[in-house]
Amino acid sequence: MRPILLGLLLYPTLLLAQQNRNTGAQPLTLQDCISFALTNEPNVKQAAIDEAIGDREIAANLSGWLPQISAQFAATHNIQRPVFVINDNVNRVGQNYTSNILLQAEQTLFSNNLLLASRAARYTRLQLDQNTIDNKIETVVQVSKAFYDILLTQEQQRILDENIARQEKQYNDARSRFEVGLVDKTDYQRASISLSNSRSDRKRTQESIKAKTALLKQLMGYAVEADLTITSDYEQMELEALLDTTQQLNVATRIEFQQLQTQKQFLKLNTSFYKWNFIPNVSAFINYNPQFFSNNLGDLYNQKIPTSAVGLQAAIPIFQGTQRLQNLKIARLQEERLEVDEENIRKIINTEYQTALANYKSEFTDWLTLRDNAAVAEEVYNIIKLQYDEGVKAYVDLVVAETDLKSAQLNYYNALFRVLASKLDYQRAIGNININQ
Repeated sequence: MRPILLGLLLYPTLLLAQQNRNTGAQPLTLQDCISFALTNEPNVKQAAIDEAIGDREIAANLSGWLPQISAQFAATHNIQRPVFVINDNVNRVGQNYTSNILLQAEQTLFSNNLLLASRAARYTRLQLDQNTIDNKIETVVQVSKAFYDILLTQEQQRILDENIARQEKQYNDARSRFEVGLVDKTDYQRASISLSNSRSDRKRTQESIKAKTALLKQLMGYAVEADLTITSDYEQMELEALLDTTQQLNVATRIEFQQLQTQKQFLKLNTSFYKWNFIPNVSAFINYNPQFFSNNLGDLYNQKIPTSAVGLQAAIPIFQGTQRLQNLKIARLQEERLEVDEENIRKIINTEYQTALANYKSEFTDWLTLRDNAAVAEEVYNIIKLQYDEGVKAYVDLVVAETDLKSAQLNYYNALFRVLASKLDYQRAIGNININQ
C-alpha cells in the first residue's frame, strides 16, 4: 500500500519534469540535438521499423523449413449418384451423402528457394542495418549544419544589436551637436538612415532565426509546439573548425560503397539460385483421411472408414523451355552491370572527396583572412571613433568605419559557418561521420 501511495504523491512531480523536458526548458548542445535526432528523426525511425519488418519477413521466408500441417474438410450430397450398366441393367453406385477429413503434415527436406532464403537472410539484415546507418549519417550532417546556422545567425543578431546601440548613441550625439549649432543636420540624418537600415537587418535576422529553428526541429523530429533553445561555446566551435586534411581516402569506409557490396552478394546468390535450379525439391509427408458414407444424412458420421499414407515426393524440373538458362544469363549480366556501378561509384566518391577537401581548404583560408579583417576593422573603428569625438574626423568617416566593422564581423561568422559546413562535407566524403552519439 505504501509504494502505491508514494507513487501517487510523486506522479505530479514526475509528470511536470517530463513536461519540462518536452518543452525544451534546458538549452541543448549540438550533441544533445544529434542524440535526440538519432532517436526521433522520421527517416531514422522509419529505418528502425524497416529493420523490424525485415526480421519478420526473414522469419516468414524461413518458416518453410518447419513442418507444414494442414486440414481439409469436405461434405457432399450426391443428388444423382453415378451409374454403370451390366447386361442392360442400370446400377447406381455410391451413397447419397459422403464426407471426409484430410489431415496432412509435410516436411521440406530440400528446396532451392528455401536455401536461397537462408543464405540471403544475413545480407538482408546487413542491408537494412546499412540503410539505418546511411540515414543516421545524413541526420548527423544536416542537424549539425542547421545547429551551426542558428548559432551563427544568433551571433550575427548580437553584432547587429551592438551596432544599433552604437548608432543610437551616435544619432543622439549628432542631433545634440546640430541643436547647439556645431554641425549641420546631415550628420544626424545619415545616422538616422544607418540606424533604420540596421534595425531592418536585425528584424530580418530575427525572423530568419525562427525559420532556421523550425528547420532544426524538423530535422530532429522535435515537437513543433515545444520550445527549442540551443547553446554552444564559440571558442569550442572555432576549435572544431580545425581538421586533419592528411587523411587518405578509403572508399570501403563509405556507406554507399558498403551498400553496393551487399547488393553484389545478393546478385551472386541469385546467380547461384538459377545455376542450381534444376535440383529437385524434396519433401516427406504423412496423412490421415477418415471418410464417411451413408444414404441418410443423420447416419453419415456413424461409421468411419479411415485411410492413411506416408512417403517422399520430389518435384523435378525436366524441361522449362529455356527459362532457367535465360534467367541465369540475366543474373550474370546483372553482376556484370554491378561491376560497372562499382567502378563508377569509386570515381564519384573520389570526386566528392577532392571537392570537399578543396572547399574546406579554401573556406578555412577565407575564415582566417576574415577573422584578421574583423580584428583590424574593429581597431580602425575605435581609432576613428576617438578622432571623431575629438573633432578630427568627419562623421562620414565614422559611418564608413562602422559599416566596415559590421560587414567584417558578419562576414567572419558567415565564413565560420561555411568552414564548419565544409568540414562536415569532408568528413562525410571520407566516411568519418560519427553516428554513435
